Amino acid sequence: MRSIDIHAHVTPQCFWRATRDGGNWHTLTREQDSRGREVLISGDQRGQLPPKASWTPEQRLADMDSLGVDIHVLSPYAGFYNYNLDTKIAIATSRDSNDEISQMAKSWPDRFAGLATLPMQDVPAAIAELERVMVQLGFKGAMINDHINGRSLDQPEFMPFWKATEQLGAMILFHQGGDTIVSSRIKRYHLPNSIGNLAERAITFATLVMGGVMDACPDLKICLSHGGGYTCQGIGRLDRGWETRPEARAHTSQPPSAYLRRFYYDCIVYTEPALRYLIDTVGVDRVVFGTDWPYDMDFDWPVSWILSLESITQEEKEAILWKNLEGLLGL
Repeated sequence: MRSIDIHAHVTPQCFWRATRDGGNWHTLTREQDSRGREVLISGDQRGQLPPKASWTPEQRLADMDSLGVDIHVLSPYAGFYNYNLDTKIAIATSRDSNDEISQMAKSWPDRFAGLATLPMQDVPAAIAELERVMVQLGFKGAMINDHINGRSLDQPEFMPFWKATEQLGAMILFHQGGDTIVSSRIKRYHLPNSIGNLAERAITFATLVMGGVMDACPDLKICLSHGGGYTCQGIGRLDRGWETRPEARAHTSQPPSAYLRRFYYDCIVYTEPALRYLIDTVGVDRVVFGTDWPYDMDFDWPVSWILSLESITQEEKEAILWKNLEGLLGL
C-alpha cells in the first residue's frame, strides 16, 4: 500500500559539510557532547541532532524502503528556524535548506517533495521566500513554529503572511522549535516536548480561530502536527469559554469546535484509542500520515502500526496513509 509522510525532517548536507572540523554555516556551528552526540549551536540555542540526521539522501531512501514509506514531504530540522538570529542569517539558512530540498525532489521526484523553512521574524522576507519556493521550486508549503519569538500568529503583523499563504495555495505545517510553553516552568522528564509540544499546538489552533485568522483566510491549508496536540481533547472547554466570555468571541461568530475540520492533523498520537478519537472528532479525511523521522519520538514501524490497528477500517487506513495527502498536495 502506498504511503506519504507529511512529517519527515532533513538536516541538509550543506550544513554538515560547512560545520566539519569546527567550521560554521552562516554562523551556526556544531560540537559533540560528553556522550559523543552531535549538537547544533545557533546563537544562544542548542539542539541535539540524532544519528540519522546526517544521512545522505541515498541512506534515507534505504531506510524509507525498510519502513514501507514511499514519499517523504521534507521539512528542514526545526533547529534551523533561526528566528532568534539576524534576519540576514535566517534568510541565508532558509534559502540553502530549501534549495537542497528542491534538488532532492528534482533528483528523486517520486520519493521527495518539499516544505520550506522561512525567516518568519521578518514577514516581508518570509513572504518573499514562500513565493520563491512555491512558484520557482514547486514546493508544497512550509513548516513554521507555533510562535515567532513569543508572538502568536494571530497578531496583526502576520496577516499579510496568511493572505500570501492563502493566495499561493501553500500548506503550513505547525511544528514546535526550541523551548515550549512548559520550558519556563520545568525542563525535567522531557516534559517540554512530551507535554509542551501538545500544548503549543492547542494554543495555535485556538489563536488562529479565536483571533479571526481562519475567518479572514477561508482557504488556508494548515496541518497541526502531533495530532493537533490537546486540541480535540480540550475543544469542549474552548467552546465553553467562547460561550461565557465576551473576549473569547471578539473575533469570531462561531464556537471553536466549528473550525476543527478547517485543519488537518497528522497521525502521531501513538495509541490506537487516541487515533480512533481523532478520526471520530475531525473526520478521517482530515487525518494524514506522519512519522517525525528521524527523531527519537518517531514511530519504529509507522506503516505497519497503521495497518495493524483493528478499530481502523481498510478505507480509513488508505485515506490516512496516502489518499488524503495525494489529494491535498497533488502527489
